[in-house]
Amino acid sequence: MNTRMRRAAVAVAAGAMAVSLAACGSAKEAGGEKKPTGAAAGDAIKVGLLLPENQTARYEKFDKPLIEKKVADLTGGKAEVVYANAKQDATTQNSQVDTMITNKVNVLIVDAVDAKAIAGAVKKAKDAGIPVVAYDRLAEGPIDAYTSFDNEEVGKVQGKALLEALGDKAKDGQIVMMNGSVTDPNAALFKKGAHSVLDGKVTIGKEYDTKEWKPENANTNMAGALSALGKDKVIGVYSANDGMAGGIITALKAAGLSPLPPVTGQDAELAGVQRIVAGEQFMSVYKPYAPEASAAAEMAVALAKGEKIDGIINNNIDSPTTKAVPSVLIPVVSLTKTNIKDTVVKDGVYTVEEICTDKYAAACATLGLK
Repeated sequence: MNTRMRRAAVAVAAGAMAVSLAACGSAKEAGGEKKPTGAAAGDAIKVGLLLPENQTARYEKFDKPLIEKKVADLTGGKAEVVYANAKQDATTQNSQVDTMITNKVNVLIVDAVDAKAIAGAVKKAKDAGIPVVAYDRLAEGPIDAYTSFDNEEVGKVQGKALLEALGDKAKDGQIVMMNGSVTDPNAALFKKGAHSVLDGKVTIGKEYDTKEWKPENANTNMAGALSALGKDKVIGVYSANDGMAGGIITALKAAGLSPLPPVTGQDAELAGVQRIVAGEQFMSVYKPYAPEASAAAEMAVALAKGEKIDGIINNNIDSPTTKAVPSVLIPVVSLTKTNIKDTVVKDGVYTVEEICTDKYAAACATLGLK
């Protein structure tokens, strides 16, 4: 991991939440269940890490290196992280779980492509004595722990920001809602949170569940919405993440809209932050990845060693198949042009130089980003 990423890991983790293993103790076998395969391995454990896709920049740039670094820190560099990315294919991810079981990992961290489709693979891992930590998305099946953000709150933050941007014009036209993939349980929570804020306050002209979160699918959907509603009738767009916001904004530009209506986002991707600087995207949701990655790594290492995780969790979440899953939920921040310096720059996620390339230099200067 480079110096900037180390700064991000330390600064964000310290600023967002403290997760401690101080209260961890030794777990005991009970009820005839298998003891975790890493219980006697000490620090020399093998952690399987399965991430869902590479369409979104965050997974390869942030989550993977942050988890790897935290696992190394917790084990004195003795642990091995075995990594695989499913590239948005649920069948591939299920096969990757099988491979991890064959390779005798001591614990799995899984960010599911499809929360339902992964359930059988999770059970296989559990049957093999391998604890499973659901990461970022609440996988179904007998998972041992879960960490993510307060995903319904994410949708509420997005909805409130859109209403703020619309102001008195909220009743003057229609908005388009571009939700995420139906295979991602987080997408349903984002949508629920957004609807709880937007319903009754604006007219939703068109709403889409966007296949595989792909920007090109969001672009096609947006073009269809503009054609159906009339481009002059669209006053704002709820976009569930930054990648789709990029596709949406491309469609808005292609239709000749100027100025652009406010568009929301999520993930604080560099391209999204730059669009916010340029005034093309109204906001994103900044999700501090370091504390999420830290929580996943701490729970995974503890479970692999057969230790309790009581001192780590701050919540209990029900999945469709498992009740009261021990969980760590991380708070989020609404990111607009007013707080870029105090969030992603301050936390070392991006430098001003990375954001303020020549294309954005003038806009950055106006915002005092220097």
